[in-house]
Amino acid sequence: MTAIPLRSLACGLGASLLLLSCTTVSPESRLRTGLIDAGISPRMAGCMAERMVDRLSLTQLRRLQSLASLRKSHMGDMTVDRFLFKVRALEDPEIFAVTSKAAIVCAIDG
Repeated sequence: MTAIPLRSLACGLGASLLLLSCTTVSPESRLRTGLIDAGISPRMAGCMAERMVDRLSLTQLRRLQSLASLRKSHMGDMTVDRFLFKVRALEDPEIFAVTSKAAIVCAIDG
């Protein structure tokens, strides 16, 4: 059996992990894309996703993904207040609080 030098093994493992991380989409990126798909402007979606991703569980983020289908039924950009109305319909006070706070901060910073 041939021994593999530790340095070579570590470099190979590091390269594999680096490639794997490139193919995995971060929760923030998925949330930003979902907000854009729901009709929120790209700038606003990026700002909101950055503030929301660490405050919501993966289950809550998945529930928000269901709103991405809204844009398909409504042409044009969705207003933030209309989006928040749809978020409230999810009946999760934490999702609504986090989303509305992010929207307010991003609207003010914008």
